[in-house]
Amino acid sequence: MTALNEIEGAVLDKLLAGEIPTLQILRSQRDHLCVMKREFTGVGFYTEFGHPPGAARLRAPMRVRFGDVLADIRGLEHGAGFVLFIDDGLITMLEGYSTANEPWPELTAPLSLRYLPPERDLGPLMAKP
Repeated sequence: MTALNEIEGAVLDKLLAGEIPTLQILRSQRDHLCVMKREFTGVGFYTEFGHPPGAARLRAPMRVRFGDVLADIRGLEHGAGFVLFIDDGLITMLEGYSTANEPWPELTAPLSLRYLPPERDLGPLMAKP
């Protein structure tokens, strides 16, 4: 088990920003995530997470996929996007992908992160925590 790398941490912080109760619980999970596995696909990555026993979880059956964060990353002319996987109320995986099927560069910090316009749609996360 390893810690989050710089890009995983930055993207999770951006994805989980906000004041709704669901995001607050997911942020508490983020603080204790450990990386179980990283898989590079050539055009992106999958990072699978583990949680300590007793981790706060969203009410089941909370299964959500969402990703409204885009990144400018050195080596990707057209940038990258991300999808967060939540299963049974726990963050389970983060997917990163190049938006134009470009080869994924060595993981470094994003140059900038932004939300997919025009505004955030947190509807899938509005269920009661």
